[in-house]
Amino acid sequence: MPSLRKIVASQIVAVTVYSDQALVTRRGMVSLTGEEQELVVTSLPVTLETDSVRVGGKGTVGVRLLGVSCDRIYTTEPITERVAQLTRQIEQLEAEKRHLQAQIDALALQSSFIVGLREKTEEPFSQSLSRKNLSLSETLDFLNFIGSQYSEYAIASGECKTQQEELDKQLQVLHASLQKIQTPHPKESLSIIVPVEVAGAGDFELELSYVVHRASWTPLYDLRFSSTSNVVHLTYLAEVTQSTGEEWLDVGLTLSTAKPGLGTIPPKLQPWYISTPSYTTDFMRRKVTQMPMMAAQSELAGMAREMDEEADEVAQEKSIEAETVEAEVSKTGSVVTFKLTGGGNIPNDGSPHKTTIFHDDYLSSCHYVAMPRLVSFAYLQAIVKNSANNATLLPGKANIFRDNMFVGTTKLDNIAPGQEFKINLGIDEGLKIERDLFERIVDKKLMSNQRRITYGYRLIVTNLLEEETHLILTEQIPVSRNEKIKVRLTHSHPQIQLGEMGTLEWDLTLLPQERREVTYQFTVEYPPELTVVGLDI
Repeated sequence: MPSLRKIVASQIVAVTVYSDQALVTRRGMVSLTGEEQELVVTSLPVTLETDSVRVGGKGTVGVRLLGVSCDRIYTTEPITERVAQLTRQIEQLEAEKRHLQAQIDALALQSSFIVGLREKTEEPFSQSLSRKNLSLSETLDFLNFIGSQYSEYAIASGECKTQQEELDKQLQVLHASLQKIQTPHPKESLSIIVPVEVAGAGDFELELSYVVHRASWTPLYDLRFSSTSNVVHLTYLAEVTQSTGEEWLDVGLTLSTAKPGLGTIPPKLQPWYISTPSYTTDFMRRKVTQMPMMAAQSELAGMAREMDEEADEVAQEKSIEAETVEAEVSKTGSVVTFKLTGGGNIPNDGSPHKTTIFHDDYLSSCHYVAMPRLVSFAYLQAIVKNSANNATLLPGKANIFRDNMFVGTTKLDNIAPGQEFKINLGIDEGLKIERDLFERIVDKKLMSNQRRITYGYRLIVTNLLEEETHLILTEQIPVSRNEKIKVRLTHSHPQIQLGEMGTLEWDLTLLPQERREVTYQFTVEYPPELTVVGLDI
C-alpha cells in the first residue's frame, strides 16, 4: 500500500551567509488528518548539500519525525506561455516589416514617376525654352521640383530600409530564443521527504534547514575623514552575492565570519612521500584536501538547530531611519555575526548587492609623512583605533573620502577590536618641502688606496598651516652590495641613528609657519679600479 504523502508549501524565512556558502531555513504550515506517513518539500535547488538537511517543527498535534531523505527530480519546463509570447512578438515585428516594405514600394513608384516625368518633358521643355514660352524663373521652379521630390523619396526610402534592418536583427534574436526554448531540456530539482507518525488531526509547522553553495559575502568600507574635527566616519558594508537557484526575498539575513568550510578539526599531516610517478601522490593530495570538508558537514549540522531563535529575533527587529538597514552585532569567541534588522532581499542573479552592517564615528590623530627623495610632497595620514566594544573589521576594500572628496581606495587588513589602523589621505600642500644636493666632494688623495666621495643633502620644510604639525621625514643613503664598497653616515642634523637598509627618519614637530632645515652627509669609499654603479644621484 503506497504511503500517504502531504506536500508542504514552504518559504525561506532566514539565511545565514558565510564566506563561501549559506545556511537556509524554510518554514511551511500544513493541516494534517492523522493519516499522513510522509511530508514532502519540493522544488529545492540542486546547490543544496544533501548531507546538511535538518528538520524540526511544532504544532497543535503530536508529530514524530522519523528521518529525512532527498530525491532528485527531473521535469520539463513549461514553455507554452513563453512560446506564445515570443510568437506574438515575432508576428508583430513581421507586420511592421511588411508595412515598411509597402512604404518602400510606394516611394519607388513615386521616384519612377519623377524620372519618367523628366524624360517625357525634356524635349517639349527644351522647345518651349528656345521659343521663349517659359521664363527663367519658371524653368528654375520646375528643376527644383524635380530635384527636391526625387531627393525626398530617396531619403525616405533609405530610412525605411534602415528600420527594416533593425527589425531583422530583432527577429533574428527572437527566432533564436524560440528555437532554444522549443528544444526539450529537463529541469533538475530536489525534493525532501520526511517520514512521520502523526497522532491525529491538527496544524503543524515544518521547519527545514540546509546548506547551499554559490553564496558568499565580502566586506566593503566607506571611510570619510573630516579635517575640521579629525573624525573618521566609517560605514561597514557587505556585498552579498548568490546564485543558489532560490530567491531570498524579505528574509531574515545574517552575515557570519565563521568559516565552516574549513571544519573544526585541524587537518592531520600525512607522510610526504617522493618517488617515481605513480598514483600515490595524487591519492594522498586528494585525501588531505577532502578532510576539512568532511569536518565542515559535522559543524553545519550543529548550526542548523540554532537558526530557530535567530530567525525569531530578526523578525522582531525594527527598521531605522533613512531606509538604511543596519545590523545587530554579536560575538562568540572569534566568530562575529551581523543580523540585519530589516528584511533581506538578495535575488538569485549572481550580482553583488550592498547592504549596510553599521556605521560609526572614530576619533583619529593625524600626522604627515614625506619621502623627498621620491616625491617633493607630504602625505597626510590618520591613525584610527577600532573601538574595544566594536566588531572585527574583516579584510576588504575601502573607499576613502576627505571632506567629502574622493581620495582613492585602499585595502583594510583584519582589524580586531581595540586595534589601531592607518588611513592614507593623499597629498597635502600645507607642507612645503625642498631638497637639494649642496655638496659633492671627491677626494683627490687616495687614502689607503681607496677613493672617497662625500655627498651632502639639505632639506627645507615649511609649515604653511596655522596649526602645529607632526611630520615623519624619511630619507635614505646607498646600501652596498659589495664588501669592497663602504658607505658611512658621517653627519645628520638633527642627529639620528641610521636605520635598516640605509633609512634615515626624523620625527619633527613644526609650529605654525615654521621653517626647518634638515641636513645629512655620507661618504662612499671603494678601490679606484672598481666601477661603482648606482651613484648617479
